[in-house]
Amino acid sequence: MNHIANEPEISADTAIDIFRTMYRIQATDQRIQQELAAGNLQFQYYPCGGQEAIPAAIAPSLQNDDLAVITYRCIHDIVAKGTPIRDILAEMFGKETGTSKGKGGPMHLSDPHSGLMVTTGIVGAGAPIASGIALGEQLKGTGRIVTCSFGDGAANIGAVHEALNLAALWQLPVVFICQNNLYAEYTSFERSTRSESIADRARGYGMPGERVDGTDPFLVYQAADRAITRAREGGGPTLLECVAHRLQGHSFGSDEAHMNAEALEAARAQTPLQLYRTQLLEQEIATDDLLTEIEAAADAEVTDALDFAHISKSPDDDELMIDIFDDPDHLPFDRPATDRQYSLPSAAGRSITYGAAINEALDQALAQDENVILLGEDIEDPAGGIVKATAGLSTKYGNERVRGTPISEQAIVGAAIGASLVGLRPVAEVMIVDFAMVCMDQIANHAAKLRYMSGGRTGVPITLRMLTAGNVGSFGAQHSQSLEAWFAHIPGLKIVAPSNAADAKGLLLSCIDDPDPCIVLESMRCYFTPGEVPVEPYKIPLGQADIARPGKDVTIISYGWAVIEALAAAEILAENGIDAEVIDLRSIVPLDMETVCRSVEKTGRALITHAAVEFCGFGAELAARIQQETWKKLKAPVKRVGARYSPVPFTQSLEAEHFPNANSIAQAARALNAFA
Repeated sequence: MNHIANEPEISADTAIDIFRTMYRIQATDQRIQQELAAGNLQFQYYPCGGQEAIPAAIAPSLQNDDLAVITYRCIHDIVAKGTPIRDILAEMFGKETGTSKGKGGPMHLSDPHSGLMVTTGIVGAGAPIASGIALGEQLKGTGRIVTCSFGDGAANIGAVHEALNLAALWQLPVVFICQNNLYAEYTSFERSTRSESIADRARGYGMPGERVDGTDPFLVYQAADRAITRAREGGGPTLLECVAHRLQGHSFGSDEAHMNAEALEAARAQTPLQLYRTQLLEQEIATDDLLTEIEAAADAEVTDALDFAHISKSPDDDELMIDIFDDPDHLPFDRPATDRQYSLPSAAGRSITYGAAINEALDQALAQDENVILLGEDIEDPAGGIVKATAGLSTKYGNERVRGTPISEQAIVGAAIGASLVGLRPVAEVMIVDFAMVCMDQIANHAAKLRYMSGGRTGVPITLRMLTAGNVGSFGAQHSQSLEAWFAHIPGLKIVAPSNAADAKGLLLSCIDDPDPCIVLESMRCYFTPGEVPVEPYKIPLGQADIARPGKDVTIISYGWAVIEALAAAEILAENGIDAEVIDLRSIVPLDMETVCRSVEKTGRALITHAAVEFCGFGAELAARIQQETWKKLKAPVKRVGARYSPVPFTQSLEAEHFPNANSIAQAARALNAFA
């Protein structure tokens, strides 16, 4: 068998396979552009011309079950990974036979069968997820590795830096591939960074870095093979920079005025595919007849895929509301009636604090399921978390399953997402809910949407624990907010807010077992409050509210620590002869409107109270729903009592004025009761 000159490890068969993949990429890319030009397709498309050699030369060193995370300029990557071109083009046309049933489109292609786990349209956001997938494979001991492709523009995104640091710290089996096409959208590489090389940054993270000519398949193959072998043998990650001039503007049809005209002309004159074809012929690795046969077969494959896409059906209308959650009954509206017979097991008088109940739930989850892992800042012993929620757990289960992380919220949540995609059940701690804003992209654009964008082919069973520190004094404006309305506005997220120790344990265990991303809002105000909690594991169904106090005159609806104030207000009202019923929602999504509406229909009056700012708070949604569904039974307008419209003040005297309390809630309820 012939071999490439001076490259004895590359066989002729491998060299020819690389050519075949490069040509299939080019044929697919060009056909998509032709369909766009003809008006048969309509979307923003990012051509890959000039970068074909990169994934094509990496592919031979990968095993079929190795995994990948890629970015929105992705056709070359997904073809090289092995996704059928039929599936790709059907997705481009939004057909039900596409990779994601038409729900993902060209920037969100997903094909777990070929190992393509995520394509993200958010620059740089895939890197933390890739680290998480690699963590999952490392913990399971599968020997599989992960490749993560992104552009030179993404190299300046914070999420990439967090992911590189985490991967190096934990020696994860991942290869980060920066496809440097010399332009970050419309900005040249020279105007994006003072670094001469992206690969040189690897030294700062303690990992190898290598820069190669991304138009030369032989050089890419060698560098990738070294990196992949290193990762597979436990040597940790590599940052591989492949430089390849882009052959046209940022997206299909965009101008090229920002590009160096001379360099662009030179790149077009000698494309990677043209150069490689000539090289194969000159070195007598392949004949012209063989390469022509390969080209004809690829053209026919793309034509067949295009015909398939044209004749495939568009998804049915009811597909719109499928794949938001694993169970469509968990959508926060029009839910079927739930079982009202549920009750907690007997606690036999056993009393522990809210925080101890959280710890017990985590302990029991770790004991019952080896796929459960914990991630978060300072969660390992001896710290055991800032409020000791994880105290003793790393000692009991080891630092592999209870992992302290760097202060890197994007890396933490991204790693949880990635690990969940390969079968783990991560419980990630975002220390304070305010910090969720730092990683909101991972939460809102990835955890919440990956099931939907993949057409149900992937799911994200993660639990995000977050402390809400309001009304405990001295935490101030950046550590005391309530952000549940933000989360509830994002389809795909489930949100629970327990108000007592028993619910804290039961809801957390339900979330850990749930197939969808769940956010658990833990009230610091409640953390050291005792309550009766059963010893054995139990789960409180999500979307089932609790009647915390029965009554007949007015319904007070709340969740989280505000339930404490609502119950205290009910006692004040009782002294005035007003019998208040208090509904503890427990979960915000899914939402138990059945219990709420039944209570309001009985009392004729509804008062909603929560710790979040009243203006545009979740209470507004509740008020609208109550008004809409029970208006014939209402004796008074629905009223809300939330936090005042100000940042949370530091001084406790002003903080007391900011948040609702028992007296302000009781005052509002008395006003409602004044209506006949």
